[in-house]
Parts: sequence; C-alpha cells; structure tokens
Amino acid sequence: MTHLLPAATLSPSEQNFSPLGKLEGKQPGFFTAMAKDILGEAGLHFDELNKLRVLDPEVTQQTTELKEECKDFVDKHQTEQMFQKIVGGLIELVDQLAKEAENEKMKAIGARNLLKSIAKQREAQQQQLRALIAEKKMQLERYRVEYEALCKVEAEQNEFIDQFIFQK
Repeated sequence: MTHLLPAATLSPSEQNFSPLGKLEGKQPGFFTAMAKDILGEAGLHFDELNKLRVLDPEVTQQTTELKEECKDFVDKHQTEQMFQKIVGGLIELVDQLAKEAENEKMKAIGARNLLKSIAKQREAQQQQLRALIAEKKMQLERYRVEYEALCKVEAEQNEFIDQFIFQK
C-alpha cells in the first residue's frame, strides 16, 4: 500500500488541485481517524502523546500491566522467601536455645542429685558418729564402773595390807 504525497515542486495548474478532492469539506477528525485506520492496518499506532508506535496501545497497556503484575509477583515471592528465611533462622535459634536449655536442665538435675547424695552421706555420717558417741559413752560407763570396782578392790587390799602389817 503506497500513499503519494504531493511533490515539493508543482506546476501552476497542479497547485489548485487538492489531493483530497471531494473530502475537503469534511470534519477535521475524519482525516485523523482515516489516517489512524490506514496506519493501523500497516501495524503502526499513535499513543496518548501522539507518538507513532509499532504496538497497539491496548497491547502496550496489557504488556505494561503484565510487567507490573510480574514485578509484584516476584517482589511477593522474594518477600515470602525472605520471610521463610527469617522464620527458618528463628526456628534454628529456638532449637539451639532449647538444646542449651535442655543441657542446663540436665546439669541442674545432676547438681540437685549430687546435693541430695551429699546430704544423704552427711546424714549417714552423722548417724555413724552418733552411734560411735553412744558406744564411747557406754565404754566410758564400763570404764567408770570398772574404775570404781578397782578402787574398791584397792581400798580393800590396802586395808588388808594395813591390817596385816599391824598384826605382825
């Protein structure tokens, strides 16, 4: 499809000729619409700024919307990945803290059991010492009784010796 534009050099008889002919009295928008249709058939379009474009404005708008949706999707996906990464890190931290807490709990239980064991050992040692004291008191009482008996025997023997010496 070729459209001829008037040449720059026209003869005087051709200068009165209008390439539009009968269409000269029509509305100005008619020519614009007609030009848009012709360019549209050729695959060329005008945008909102009246710039000539290869793509149809609707296709351009849909492409722009798709691009924005894709960007939103990617941003959302990256946000979700970031969220999952943060949550994963938090879960790892909580697991580590739980392990440390469990270790400390085990240490505390071990220390408590050790203290109970020490307390039982002391109680057993105190009972042994009480038994030893009771045994020593009984032994002391036996020794005291034996001492008194020996003192009595000594006194009797001294009396016997004194009597024996006085009789001679």
